[in-house]
Amino acid sequence: MKKTFTINISGTVFHIEEDAYEVLQKYLINLKNHFGADEEGKEIISDIEARIAEIFSSKNAEEKKVITVAWVNEVIEIMGTPEDFAEEEGEEEITIASEAKRKRRLYRDPDHRVIGGVCGGLGAYFNMDPVILRIIFTVLFLVTSGAALLAYLILWIAVPKAINTTQRLEMRGQEATVKNIEKSIKEEVKEVKESYKKFKESDTFSKGKKSMEAGGDVVYNIFKVLLKVVVIIIGVILLLSGFFGLLGVISSLVIGHSFVSGWPMVWSPEIYMPDFLGHLVEPGTVTLGMILTGIIAGIPLLAMLYIGTKLVFRYKSNNTAIALSMIGVWFIALISLLVVSFGQVKHYKSRASVTNSQVIDCNSCSTLYLKLGEDKYNDYAEMDWEIDNYKVYVVDGEEVLVGEPRLDVIRSNSDDFVITVKSASRGKTREDAKENSQEIIYNYNLNDSTVLFDPYFFIEEGKKWRNQEIFITVKVPQGKSIYLGDNLVKIIHDIENVSNTWDGDMVGKYWVMKPEGLTENILEEQNTETE
Repeated sequence: MKKTFTINISGTVFHIEEDAYEVLQKYLINLKNHFGADEEGKEIISDIEARIAEIFSSKNAEEKKVITVAWVNEVIEIMGTPEDFAEEEGEEEITIASEAKRKRRLYRDPDHRVIGGVCGGLGAYFNMDPVILRIIFTVLFLVTSGAALLAYLILWIAVPKAINTTQRLEMRGQEATVKNIEKSIKEEVKEVKESYKKFKESDTFSKGKKSMEAGGDVVYNIFKVLLKVVVIIIGVILLLSGFFGLLGVISSLVIGHSFVSGWPMVWSPEIYMPDFLGHLVEPGTVTLGMILTGIIAGIPLLAMLYIGTKLVFRYKSNNTAIALSMIGVWFIALISLLVVSFGQVKHYKSRASVTNSQVIDCNSCSTLYLKLGEDKYNDYAEMDWEIDNYKVYVVDGEEVLVGEPRLDVIRSNSDDFVITVKSASRGKTREDAKENSQEIIYNYNLNDSTVLFDPYFFIEEGKKWRNQEIFITVKVPQGKSIYLGDNLVKIIHDIENVSNTWDGDMVGKYWVMKPEGLTENILEEQNTETE
């Protein structure tokens, strides 16, 4: 019993004995090494494998057996080996002469066709010039009133086309051996090269090449002009942006607003930066911060201005050292500004608060009236910027920083009304933050059962903004009521109530503290309206 393999040769599956497989594999490897790995060699090997598959298929159809060593040796004898190619020239001529006498097969010749390759195939079969056969077909077409055309069509349909090299060799009566396959493919390659060479040397190729070059020049010139236009447009945009951007930065830093405000691509905040920063940072750092900010914003704008002028006016300059210097200055300014900013941020590191409470001395009061005091700064000019519920008013030429307190109402743990004021602030340390909290100025006035809360709290003159806050809490005993004045909506902050009424809708009404929470006192409101 012999071991068998299943192999695929040129798309056809065969069963082959182990020793036969070894002989066939060695033969194919020998052929591949001889013809090489280039495209021409691959094509020769492909045609050789197709011919081997054809021989095996014909023998297998007759005997229907597994491929044996005898079959492989027979194929090798038919196809030939690379060693056989070194035979003497005389022997080659004898071989070729004997091969020329082999039986030919009729195929349509696709390589020498005008319409379907019928005349080319007949010329190869009868060893005639295809031109003579075409003349004969033309004459017969005229003599037979078109009957020859029908014969041509029948041959076109019935006769197969010579697709591979083996069929082309059979069409000329040559055996499909390795030597003949190699010779046929090399002749085809040579014919293609000669045809291409003739085409390159022809007037048609020269004229076409000149036309392509002329068309390419036209496209190149159009693209070049369009590119120049685009570059100039970009240059103009960069030039204008850099110029007006510099004006915006300089005027914003110096006079507080830009006279080119509202223009496209212009940075122009309506803030006088020195005064603005003066409320936030320590003295002495404002000027340095402004200079560093101007450098950081100005150098990129200068670069835009320079690049824009260079693109528009197309001048050449060797300024690598200047460019590197400007980049170095920009990075130094950026690092310096980060260091200065980090030093100022430390003033907001810690947070502390101070709480003061006052019991309302009004035992007979069942209702406490909460109202907002007069806004003393309503007639003064207000700056166009805010910091977290802070406003800046100009009083007698001086800027005054004021903040809005927040008012809440909760249940009291005693039988008295109690008002607590919690002052909170930030600082470098908790002690510093506590000191900032104690320096916040806030007042409210008590007149019998009416409390007037100031609409603002103040920071002492010369002190900086450290996120100071005031939280007012009115504690209401159970069973007693409060009245929220209409203007109090400016400072009340998320007062919890049973009906979940919005703060803005709570003002102008009476509210009684019940066990379940703050509830609207409708009865008190009706009595007030009756009075």
